[in-house]
Amino acid sequence: MTTYQLEIADNSAQLARRCAEQIGCWVDLALDQRDRAQIALSGGTTPAEAYRLLNQEHLPWDRVDVVLGDERWVPASDPASNARMLRDTLLRAGGPGAGASFHPVPTELPTPEASADAFEQHVRLLCPGDPPVFDLILLGLGDDGHTASLFPHTPATRETQRAVTVGAGKGMERITLTAPVLSAARQVILLVSGAAKRQALARLLDPQESPE
Repeated sequence: MTTYQLEIADNSAQLARRCAEQIGCWVDLALDQRDRAQIALSGGTTPAEAYRLLNQEHLPWDRVDVVLGDERWVPASDPASNARMLRDTLLRAGGPGAGASFHPVPTELPTPEASADAFEQHVRLLCPGDPPVFDLILLGLGDDGHTASLFPHTPATRETQRAVTVGAGKGMERITLTAPVLSAARQVILLVSGAAKRQALARLLDPQESPE
């Protein structure tokens, strides 16, 4: 049975601090049990401050593999790129977090499908298991109920054989981990901020709601 713990922060600064603490805690725990830790992180604006805080944490970053749970199919230099955001925050030069091994989605390939195929091969090499098992996955939640790039009522939400697939939402093609991979993680943190997402969170926690 899946269990969860709900924490409510008073403000965005407290939310970022608590998120950074939790990520650090679960990375330490994973490294106590295994030589390396594999974590998948969310894009978007909500976790960015948590990543800036983590950049200054003296964790064994040289033993941590970082991927993105989803990525927009744009060049790595594009302002919409989650990889660019991560390089500007968690992986920023000068902080301990820069020592982590980052494995970006190869968005330079000719098609989103080619990028998804290549990224899946890499994820399966990084993370043993079928589906691949991450030590930690950090997810956000859209006001429409999407997480990673699994948008409600799209084919990506129904993918069960692949670890990575092409998603589409808000007029942009994306590469995303699939639901089986998200469900297989040893630990999942769902980071939600803003009144507009309260209803989406309530639906997510309702056992009577459809998973799509």
